[in-house]
Amino acid sequence: MVIIRSKMFILRPYKRGDEASLRKNINNKKIYRNTLRIPYPYTKKDAHFWVSCNLKFNKEKKKSEINFVIDIEDELVGSIGFSKIKGHKAEIGYWLAEKYWGQGIMAEAVKLATKIGFKKLKLKRIYATVFSSNKASMHVLENNGYKFEGIMKKHYKKNNRFMDVHLYAKVK
Repeated sequence: MVIIRSKMFILRPYKRGDEASLRKNINNKKIYRNTLRIPYPYTKKDAHFWVSCNLKFNKEKKKSEINFVIDIEDELVGSIGFSKIKGHKAEIGYWLAEKYWGQGIMAEAVKLATKIGFKKLKLKRIYATVFSSNKASMHVLENNGYKFEGIMKKHYKKNNRFMDVHLYAKVK
């Protein structure tokens, strides 16, 4: 699996031992509110399950999902990856510990992951769905050349509420 070093962080695969910093940095209501698959509160069991899933994903010959840790000073402070990998397309998703918001870290991570998607995974389309309230994530995507394609009304159901999402994509 790919390891990329930037000036701000390292993108690397998940490994055993990531569970404690994963739980510490993801266990935040604001992160939960802006994501679909992350539970709150985030338990030790959730962390062990997610790290185990990623170790299995990494062993797959035909990748269905690939996730990278955003590592700053040997601590997992966020993650970025591709899910729903099917043929020429995949969905990009990400989160970052609140302590690191507004520092350009996620913009750089999206840039690097997008390059991996196009070059290593040979994707032709990378897309993202963003809750309508998550303006920061929309900004990160737009700054990385992702184009707004529309609003999907009541696309997801979270907390017994139907959620609209903005669809963004970048094609090669």
